[in-house]
Formats: sequence, structure tokens, C-alpha cells
Amino acid sequence: MSVTGDGYAACDHAGMAWDVVFFLAPDDEAATATQGTGPGRAFESVACRFLEPDSAIAEWDMYFSEPSADIPAPELLHRWWPERVVGPFNDGVEVFALPQRLIRALADAGPTELAELAHHWTARIRATDGDDMTDDDLLAVVQEVARLAASAVDTGGGLYSWSF
Repeated sequence: MSVTGDGYAACDHAGMAWDVVFFLAPDDEAATATQGTGPGRAFESVACRFLEPDSAIAEWDMYFSEPSADIPAPELLHRWWPERVVGPFNDGVEVFALPQRLIRALADAGPTELAELAHHWTARIRATDGDDMTDDDLLAVVQEVARLAASAVDTGGGLYSWSF
């Protein structure tokens, strides 16, 4: 993952066909406005590819709320599904809001906790996707999203994911 001069972090991946951007926005209305073009440079963000943001958000939320050493079953993750702010429409774009409890948990998490979350998340993706697993640096993704979460807590804004 690299951060460009405009504050936009970029990840290059192989695997699932998803473009994902976790981004800060002041509210749902501003997040909804990103539907057509993505958050672009208007919002501080972390861009990644080939991840399923809804599953990631659900897993992270579950990890902090109900810690378990077990890999969560898909049907259990669906009970933790994040609020959809936009879509999916014919263009395939979706915007999800990260729950406030997750934003606070990510913001408060220390390096060890974030590493454990990334390890847990990696294990589930590997078990689910096998060889098609993203080659993304999942720890770096978690760390950057946690940095955004801390900013959301400080500013009172929201943290969202945009995906195509």
C-alpha cells in the first residue's frame, strides 16, 4: 500500500474484481454523493482492490463486539452486515456506513489488536477464497482504516466504504 501526495492510499491486488475505497465523510448525504464517481480527492481515503467491504466491515465489527478464535460462518457474518447507504444499482456501486461502535473500536485499537484483527481476517479470507485470496497487505489496510476511524472520532464525521 502506498500513500500518494494527495493523501490517497493505493493498494494493488490480484483476486476478486472489486475496487474499494474506505473514506471519511461528514454524513450519509455526503457519502451518497460519491455514488457516481467515488470519493476521489474530496475525502480522505484508503483505496484497495479485490476485497469484499461488506464482509470485512461485518467481520471487523463482530471481532470487536464478540471476539472468537473461530472463523465466522457466512450466515453469522450476514447478521453483522453494515448499513447500505447506496446501491447496489445496475452500475454495481455500493456505499456502506461503518457502524459507530466499529469506528470507535478501530480508533481505540492498539497495534497488537489491529495485528490480531488482520490475522483473523486473513484466516477467514484464506478459508473462503483459497488461491483467489487477495494479495493485499491486510494489516496495512486495517491500520489505515483505523487511522481514518480515529479521524472520524475526532471530527464527528462518518467512515464509509465505496465499492465497484
